[in-house]
Amino acid sequence: MKKFSIALAAFMVMVLSACGTLPGTTGTTSGTSGSGTTSGLGGLLGGIFNSTTGTSLLDLVVGGIKVDPAMLQGTWYYNGPGIAFTSENLLAKAGGAVAAGQIKEKLQSTYSRVGISSQNTYFVFGNDGRFQAKVDGIPLSGSYSYDGSSTVTFKTLLFSFNGYVTRTSSGMSLNFEATKLLTILQSAAALSGNSTLGTIGELSKNYDGLRLGFDLRK
Repeated sequence: MKKFSIALAAFMVMVLSACGTLPGTTGTTSGTSGSGTTSGLGGLLGGIFNSTTGTSLLDLVVGGIKVDPAMLQGTWYYNGPGIAFTSENLLAKAGGAVAAGQIKEKLQSTYSRVGISSQNTYFVFGNDGRFQAKVDGIPLSGSYSYDGSSTVTFKTLLFSFNGYVTRTSSGMSLNFEATKLLTILQSAAALSGNSTLGTIGELSKNYDGLRLGFDLRK
């Protein structure tokens, strides 16, 4: 009888967790300065810490945990390669946390060859709508606007592009469409060599809805 009671209790915990009705849970995930809501697969897995990537699964979805506009302002230093998928379904389809870890490893190899580090790569968001940045030590500057949810629109003298942010355990992740990331790297560092550029291009082709960029911390 005792064994049956334990098994029944365990089953009820699983059912209540799946329905989001455990005491103290509301289906809402929040960071120190931002919050976001999830459902379905992300709602069940969002709070699980992923040892492969060092993040929760919601950190791997664009806007999974929102960055507050006030939090965005300040100086953010490179803390590693960043990736995000545009939806929970695409993350699951790609292979979830395991695939994310593999993608980060490939991107880390590319960034190491380029020479990107915390000493030469950072973004500064001012409270006046202006930004300054360095990517591999080469400066970028212009204006920016943030929709308060996930999209940062950058405008420079040479080009405009969108970045997509999500809150992470160590700060935030700023990611871009692969073609835009290539533009940023080419313009910033005058890169050459098919192997470096090819890595980013191949990652984009192999995974639907993938965004690539930088994990950052203040």
